[in-house]
Amino acid sequence: MTFRPLHDRILVRRIEAEEKTAGGIIIPDTAKEKPQEGEVIAVGPGARDDSGKLVELDVKAGDRILFGKWAGTEIKLNGEELLIMKESDVMGVIEFDAAARNAA
Repeated sequence: MTFRPLHDRILVRRIEAEEKTAGGIIIPDTAKEKPQEGEVIAVGPGARDDSGKLVELDVKAGDRILFGKWAGTEIKLNGEELLIMKESDVMGVIEFDAAARNAA
């Protein structure tokens, strides 16, 4: 099954947070907060402005984004938990420089 978001909506997969703190303490599942970082899987065609012209989205599939804690609607698609949200819920795109990508 495939899914295509409409208008200015995007489909996002949460990126799981680290299970340890910087000091090495393991965080139990009950104390974890939901991650606010995700990967864009699919994007809609864009929103329409006042004149009816289509305005494309700034994010694209594959982007790593940061979003609000309560942003989006959780859905289950093909057994995977995903989020559908409007582009306006996205706070920014996380970009890595070439040196950081090669080190990872």
